[in-house]
This record gives sequence, structure tokens and C-alpha cells, in this order.
Amino acid sequence: MNHLKMGKTEWALLILLSIFWGSSFFFMKVALQSLSTFTIVFARVGIAALLLIIYVYATGQHLPGTAVAWKRFIILGTLRAALPISLIVWAETRIDSNLAGILNSTSPLFTAVIAHYLTTDDKLTSNRLLGIVIGMFGVSILIGPDALRGLGSQVIAQLAMLGATCSYGFAAVYGRQFKGTPPAVSAAGMLAGATILTLPLAALEQPWTLSPSLQSLGAILGLSFLSTALAFIIWFQLIFRAGASNTSMVTFLIPITALTLGILFLHEEIVATSIIGLMTILGGLAVAQNRWFKRFLSIKQTGV
Repeated sequence: MNHLKMGKTEWALLILLSIFWGSSFFFMKVALQSLSTFTIVFARVGIAALLLIIYVYATGQHLPGTAVAWKRFIILGTLRAALPISLIVWAETRIDSNLAGILNSTSPLFTAVIAHYLTTDDKLTSNRLLGIVIGMFGVSILIGPDALRGLGSQVIAQLAMLGATCSYGFAAVYGRQFKGTPPAVSAAGMLAGATILTLPLAALEQPWTLSPSLQSLGAILGLSFLSTALAFIIWFQLIFRAGASNTSMVTFLIPITALTLGILFLHEEIVATSIIGLMTILGGLAVAQNRWFKRFLSIKQTGV
């Protein structure tokens, strides 16, 4: 049975997480003006890890010192940060970012299937599967159906994107093993592990030869503090409270955040497909949570 539900608190955390992760695309775009790709990835996870470690010890907590604990941190850091980020970065050098965004929306599907087989309380149901499919369709509408024309070309890059979203699914399920550990401690350890893993990739780019602008440095701070440190504290809270499958639904909300930021700060226009895509995504989320069916049955029973 599926015992994990989304209440008001969980929905608020999911929306906040989508804002933090959705804004990362804006920060990345600014940072790339004067910094190289893996240097940004390393700086993002490294600074976030440092901030969280300082916070952990400043609040009287501590990181575990056992080899077993750090093995788990490195495994999670691989699954949730180092491996998927590297795959996505590599894939986006070969395929259009819009197509990458659509492929990224497969994350809830992978997560739901993985959670179904590896957990006892986060099973895949027919309404959740239908909701995921509707949500993926909504993302395709929101981003732009034309992006799907690139599907089938650059197959290896597209498989890399799918590998990244699959890795997210395993990370969400594996991350539940940290239940009972404070979210800040879990996030700090995971990001420290990811920092160790991404250091060699950043070193290959010789970041010491770069001259970053103030805008890029500001973007790195935004990425590190908001889109990584705070975001992963929320992520751990959600996978503990709502489960891996429900937490993965944030993927559907991220394009909405990106669209909203584009309208507010880049003066992009609202088009009909954006509204249709938005409503489709929200409909998919409602179906996945069984809320549409409950409302339908309630109306049918009361005759309203």
C-alpha cells in the first residue's frame, strides 16, 4: 500500500523546492558568462557543502565520522549530484535544452517504478501512473512540442539525460535510508561527497586561469545557497515525509518556475500553449494524488 500522502505542508515544501531548483537555470546561465561548466558544478556543491557544515556545527550538530556513514554519503552524492549533473551537462552540449527539459520530466516515472520495487510504502498506482503521463505531456506542451522533433537524433546524449533522471530516482529511494538523521546533516554529508567526486572534473578545466565577473560570482552564491544548500534540506524533508515518488513531482513544477521567472524578469510573453501546458501539469499532479477522483466522487455522491 501507499501510505505516503501530500498534505498542505508537503505541497508548500514542493513548491518552494521547485522555485529554488527552477531558479538554478537562471543562475547557471549567468555563471556561464565567465566560468566553465564543471568549475560551476564543483563550486556549487563545494560552497553549499561548506555552508551546511558550518551551519551543522554552529547549531550543535555534527557529521558522523565513521567509514560506513561516509560511504553512504558518497553513494548518495554520486546518485543525486555528481553523476546526474555530469550526464546532463554533457548531454546539453549535444542536444537542445528544450528537449533536455522534456526528457528531464521522465524523472517521476523512473522514480515511481524504482520506489515500487524497492520500498513497501511507496507503490505505483494506476492513478499515479496516469498523472505522471499527463504531467509529462504538460511539460512537453509548456516547453514546446517542436522540441520533440529532435527525439531520435543524438541518441547517446538523450540516453545520458534518461540515465540522469534514472539516477535521480535511485537517489530519492536511497536517500530515505537517512531518515532519523537531521536533514542539514544529511545534505551536508551528501554534498561533501559530491564535492570530492567533482573535484577532478573541475581541475581538468584549470579554474585558476579564469577571471570570473561579479555577476558570475553572485550567480554561484545563488546556486550554492538557494538552489543547493537550502534546496537539499527541503528535498530530504520531502523524501522523509512524502516519499520518493511524491517528491519527484517537483520536476513538473520546475518548468513553471522557469516560465514565471522569464515573464517577470526577462519580459517574455505568455502564449496560449503556456497556459494549456500549465493547466495540464496541474491536472496531472491532481490525478497522481487522487485528488481529482476524490472530488469527482464527492460531486457524484452529493449531486452537486
